[in-house]
Amino acid sequence: MLQAVGLAGMRGDRALFERLEMALAPGTVTWLRGRNGRGKTSLLRLLAGLATPAAGEVRVAGLTLGQSGPEGRRRFIYVGHQNALKDDLTAGEALQFLTRLRGAPADDAAIAGALQRLGVLGCRHAPARTLSQGQRRRVALARLALSQSADLWLLDEPFDALDNDGITALNGLLSEHAARGGCVLLTSHQAPSLTEPVPQVFDLDRHALS
Repeated sequence: MLQAVGLAGMRGDRALFERLEMALAPGTVTWLRGRNGRGKTSLLRLLAGLATPAAGEVRVAGLTLGQSGPEGRRRFIYVGHQNALKDDLTAGEALQFLTRLRGAPADDAAIAGALQRLGVLGCRHAPARTLSQGQRRRVALARLALSQSADLWLLDEPFDALDNDGITALNGLLSEHAARGGCVLLTSHQAPSLTEPVPQVFDLDRHALS
């Protein structure tokens, strides 16, 4: 579903990795592991098409990213470590705005259902600026409950700021997505607690340049 072929990444003038090869299959969850500064976020951004590789290419379902058009981009969703919520919008409005940006707006019932799935339905009409970090993270992750048509999920530190209930809710979404034949690549400072499916590991330390 996702391939990185001979991929090289840079941060400014510093080379992070080169000749990186990755292949992720449907129905899998992969933990992108690596020490701080190794380039995990940079790699996710390259895979999401938000940055240009110094060398190599990214393929989604066999098509080179950038040549597959809007349909290719709608096959995946990227949730960064920043929540991308506009402070002056309510939680519901912010979630609706993010779905429109992706070209797949959701109706009010779907928005409510997604917020309920993440345990923040009560925050629906609260301005994003008034939410705690954990609540903001849950609202951002509610996009996943609205993105079942996206085959590939790229998630940067999705467990950050979540309590036990939030982790349980997110693990449920990840398991269901994999069971549908979807694919997940995520970063995390701690080993994911997901048990079904058991996450695979891609260790970026083995590819990083000293």
